[in-house]
Amino acid sequence: MSMQNLPKSPALHNAMWPGLVGKGPDSEPPIDLITMLDLTAAAEVEGIRFDGVDLFAAAPHVDIDSDKAALQNIADEIAKRNLVVGSLVAPVWEPTGGGSAMGSAEERKRFLTQVRKACRMGQTFRDLGIRRYSVIRIDSAASPEAWAGDPAGNSKKIADTFREACEIADDHGERLAAEGEICWGGMHGWKHMVTLLEMVGRPKTLGFQADMAHTLLYTLGYNAPENRLVPENFEWSDKDALMGALRTVADALRPWTIDFHVAQNDGTVFGAGSHDKTGRHCQATDPNGKMDIVAVAGLWMRDANGEPTHAFQHICWDGCMFPNTVMLDSQTWRDVLRTLISVRKAHGWN
Repeated sequence: MSMQNLPKSPALHNAMWPGLVGKGPDSEPPIDLITMLDLTAAAEVEGIRFDGVDLFAAAPHVDIDSDKAALQNIADEIAKRNLVVGSLVAPVWEPTGGGSAMGSAEERKRFLTQVRKACRMGQTFRDLGIRRYSVIRIDSAASPEAWAGDPAGNSKKIADTFREACEIADDHGERLAAEGEICWGGMHGWKHMVTLLEMVGRPKTLGFQADMAHTLLYTLGYNAPENRLVPENFEWSDKDALMGALRTVADALRPWTIDFHVAQNDGTVFGAGSHDKTGRHCQATDPNGKMDIVAVAGLWMRDANGEPTHAFQHICWDGCMFPNTVMLDSQTWRDVLRTLISVRKAHGWN
């Protein structure tokens, strides 16, 4: 199949938050949004470029309290690089002005305030013509350790908070995607994630955001050994066992998936700055990566019958906590783009 005949959907996006996540006083300095946009826009593989970017709605990239004029300036910067805006990450955590979704009434109020602001931002970007699709990403903003103090009660609180968040999203014409990641309480195991989504019971508004680096950790039972799908002495050379475990996770969560991150993982956990330990995002060409990226992406992009799901309008590469030397290397983003093209070629649609 020539490049000219490749599927055009889903669109190919790059995440901007790796310039912020895991950066700061305890780690490397953040990389500003303009630099991230320039690196993304400059990447090209045989005439194909990134279509858009997904944003972290927090300073210093995009302040959650930005007025329309500030968002217009950001939209202009993105548009002049022939990119669009896709998903927005709502800054629901205490350090960014939010609070635990299972916390006190005041903490949950702060959580919902940040969701409301992010939905308003998404609506503004739509009004400005720079955003035509995608979601607002959320999580529980709570640790697995805190959740374990009262699993049933805390899951109920998270579900109640998420249900209120759905009302806010509906008011703004948005959808919410809950990020499945081992560092978020009540979402730290694949079975816990399914249970939470079912408890909320708003599939038209709240879905799942699958990230390949995080869902791999689900199979290993990090932070949720009761959800482990491979043995503790698992040999990574057993590719059939790995794909079987990943398929079990995908089959359970694919019906909920409305946002998808292509990523690689070396099977270990990693934290940087203030970010809790979670799946280590590896470079697309990392020889220590445990997954066949294209094959595993197909578990999420194709249904149980092998047909494309058409469940989301773009796929995004997530390279959280890459060192700055890697982030600032233009070859990194050409490799990422080439990987996304291969994924779309194998599993995309027109």
